[in-house]
Amino acid sequence: MPTKIGNNREKVADYNHITVLAKEAIETLKIQPNGIYVDGTLGGGGHSALICEKLGEEGTLIGIDRDVDALSAAEGRLSKYHCKKIFVHNNYSDIKEVLGELCSEGKIGKDKIDGAVLDLGVSSFQLDNEARGFSYMKKSPLDMRMDKEESLSAYDVVNGYDERSLANIITKYGEEAWSKRIAKFIVNARDEKPIENTEELVDVIKAAIPARARREGPHPAKRTFQAIRIEVNQELAHLEKAVSDFCDCLDLGGRLCIIS
Repeated sequence: MPTKIGNNREKVADYNHITVLAKEAIETLKIQPNGIYVDGTLGGGGHSALICEKLGEEGTLIGIDRDVDALSAAEGRLSKYHCKKIFVHNNYSDIKEVLGELCSEGKIGKDKIDGAVLDLGVSSFQLDNEARGFSYMKKSPLDMRMDKEESLSAYDVVNGYDERSLANIITKYGEEAWSKRIAKFIVNARDEKPIENTEELVDVIKAAIPARARREGPHPAKRTFQAIRIEVNQELAHLEKAVSDFCDCLDLGGRLCIIS
């Protein structure tokens, strides 16, 4: 259900994110000054700021994010723009519900939009925030929830999924060649004690991957952490639904820009 975020801006100063493909995304949207545009992955508001620059007072930006810290940060960043701005705590895959409710509340005049942008993946703010547990470079609780109100966390996946399920998600979402061995090592380790934090998980992954393989390519935990994050947040399932639903919500001539 859409939720308007108030004036809690204590996280604004900490939310630094370099907006990727900014020029390309905005050019692709072909923004109309009086149009309705959605930033479905609001983050720190980088893409939204560029959209707002092109909107007039009759234009509307709808910013959606699963992370309330991101919403607060973006609200502060975008306060200087004069277009109408609506901030919604929800998942972008629920775009039809979001637009339907905003329309019924009279906040927008139609349930169709002129354009939308989605910037997929985890943000630098989330990676840098130790309490969130996204990074394999910091010792943090095993969390990885983009929406802190969701129940499933990385701790639940690591300590609760059976060996086959762990191997499957590490293969599917991480494309990790050593997925079965990593899953086995995780299960063996947690039989001794629960895996409590990211540092412990990294140690288990490193032990599972032979030394010669660890010396090549990216950090040995990168693919497994990506896989667990995608599972926790059901990112691909939400994306599949969103692509279809966003297209249904586009007005005549509307455009959807997805950055992956």
